[in-house]
Amino acid sequence: MVWITLLVTGFLVGLFVLSTGGGGAAVYLGLLTTVFHLSPAVAAATSLFTAFPSLLVGAYGHYRTGQIHFRVGNQMLLAAIPATIVGALLSPVIPQKLYTWLVAAILLLLGVQILVKILIKSAQRPAKHKSLQAVLYGIVSGLMVGVAGLSGGGPIIAGLLALGLDMVPAAATSAYVLVGTSFVGLLFHLSANNIDWSIGICLMIGAVLGAICAPRLLAKGNPQKLNAIMKPLMALLLIVMGVKMVL
Repeated sequence: MVWITLLVTGFLVGLFVLSTGGGGAAVYLGLLTTVFHLSPAVAAATSLFTAFPSLLVGAYGHYRTGQIHFRVGNQMLLAAIPATIVGALLSPVIPQKLYTWLVAAILLLLGVQILVKILIKSAQRPAKHKSLQAVLYGIVSGLMVGVAGLSGGGPIIAGLLALGLDMVPAAATSAYVLVGTSFVGLLFHLSANNIDWSIGICLMIGAVLGAICAPRLLAKGNPQKLNAIMKPLMALLLIVMGVKMVL
């Protein structure tokens, strides 16, 4: 029965996070540490192992629907990959408390920025993105992957929304970026041989099935209604996540 629970959990998380532009590693990390009682090091490696295949499948699905914005995605990716490597190398010496406060502050600021964009109605259409902002969001995401084994989806999806993309192309472009960062982060964590294979494989299979469904559901949705619901929801989730990290 445990494997059924893992499959269903992986499916639901994969479906939700791919629909909102995340990678799911943060969710898996929380589940693995609190529900399955894995150590932080093992949970971090297992979460990336679980998230990467579903990201790959989801990104391909988004590519087929033509929703990925490669220009801004490539700028984020080129900044995120070196940051992922640096974060993985520095993770043993970075104080966890300092990292937690930095990430919490970033999530709070990103959430507030999205809410401000909604209120002033300046993000109704995909706007010309700013290269520097795209690079900064990519760096933050890469550091989150390298240091803590997260997929780094929060800064990427929030940055894409703040830069003016609507929810569907933002989710698609985020999945594309996260494929690269999660792959690099997974390579570093694989070298430490910390993956719990029995739990990770079941979660991964469920997550892949969820990722197959996510692009199709997004493509069939009403873009205006989806933006009206998901943008403020994403902003509030980022703010809540930031607050809970430091409480």
